[in-house]
Amino acid sequence: MPSFTVFKGSKDGSIQQSETKKNDLTGDQVLLKVTASGLCGTDMHYRTSDMVLGHEGVGIVESLGPDAKYLKKGDRVGWGYEHDSCGHCEQCLKGSETYCAERAMYGYADLDQGSFAKGAVWREAFLFKIPDGLPDEAAAPLQCGGATVFNALHSYHTDPVETVGIMGVGGLGHLAIQFASKMGCRVVVLSGSDRKKDEAMKLGAHEFVATKGAKELKVSQPLNRLLVTTSVMPQWDLIMPIMAAGATIHPLSVDEGNFTIPNMSLILNGITVQGSVVASRYVHKRMLEFAALHNIQPIVEKFPMTKEGIEEGMAKLDKGEMRYRGVFVVE
Repeated sequence: MPSFTVFKGSKDGSIQQSETKKNDLTGDQVLLKVTASGLCGTDMHYRTSDMVLGHEGVGIVESLGPDAKYLKKGDRVGWGYEHDSCGHCEQCLKGSETYCAERAMYGYADLDQGSFAKGAVWREAFLFKIPDGLPDEAAAPLQCGGATVFNALHSYHTDPVETVGIMGVGGLGHLAIQFASKMGCRVVVLSGSDRKKDEAMKLGAHEFVATKGAKELKVSQPLNRLLVTTSVMPQWDLIMPIMAAGATIHPLSVDEGNFTIPNMSLILNGITVQGSVVASRYVHKRMLEFAALHNIQPIVEKFPMTKEGIEEGMAKLDKGEMRYRGVFVVE
C-alpha cells in the first residue's frame, strides 16, 4: 500500500503536513514521486479547506497498475486540474472531457492528494509525458497556468494574423504573451503602469499600453482577441472601443462576482465573451509540445516542498510580490 507525505490547508489557513495512504494500484493507476509543483492563485482559494493543495504537478513514475500501457518506470510526467472523467458521455467522446458532468476536478474530488506532496497516485489516462526540453520547475506551472492560456488561444481558433490583447503581466499573462507571440500574432499588452513594459516586450509583446488613470486607450490596431488574466475585471467602457468587430473576450481569472459588460457595445460590434476552463488532454499535450519547441518557460521563484516553504510562497503570492509563478521543489 503506497503512502506519501502531503501538505493540506486548514480552517485557520495554516499549512498542515500529513500522510496519505492508498490501496495497492489497480487499473491504470500510476504511483508518482513528486519532484515539483506550481503554485496557482486557485490554491489560495482552498487554503482554508481540509484538503491537500496543489494541482500543477510534475513527478517521476515509480510503479504502475496492471492496466497501464503507455508509461514506464522513470518517465517524467505532469498533471493538472482534472484527474478523471466518465469516458462515455458526449463531452468525453468529442474530446471535451473538462466539461464532463462526472469530471473529477481539483477542489471537488481526490481531496486526499494533490501536487503539494512528495507522492501521488493518478490515472495514466490523465498524465502527460514531459518533453525533454522542459525542466521540472518550468513544466509544473504549465500544467494549469500554461494550459489555461493556451486553451483559450488554441481551442477558439486564434489566427496568426490576429492582434491579441493580453491584460495583465502576471502568472497567466506572462505565459499568454509568449504563446500568442510564438503563434505569430501581434501582441498588445495592457497593464496598469509602465513598470513591466520592458519585460513584456522581451517576452514577445509588440505594443504596451498603460491603463491606470487613462480616459481613453489607443492601440495601433483594434484587438481581435483579449485574454483577461488580471485578478479583477477591467473598466469595460475603456476596453470596448479598442475591440475589433467580431472580437472575442476570454475572462480567464477566477472571480466570484458577476460579469458585467456594456450591452450596446457587445451587440453592435458582435463581440463574443467566451468562457473556458483548463485544457482538454488533447490540447494539454499540444501545449507541452509547443512550449518545448518554442522554449516557452515561466519565470519562476523556487521554494522547498516543506510546510515552511509552502507558507512562504503562499504569503508572497498573497502580497502580490511573486515573479511570476511560485514553484515548490522536492529536495
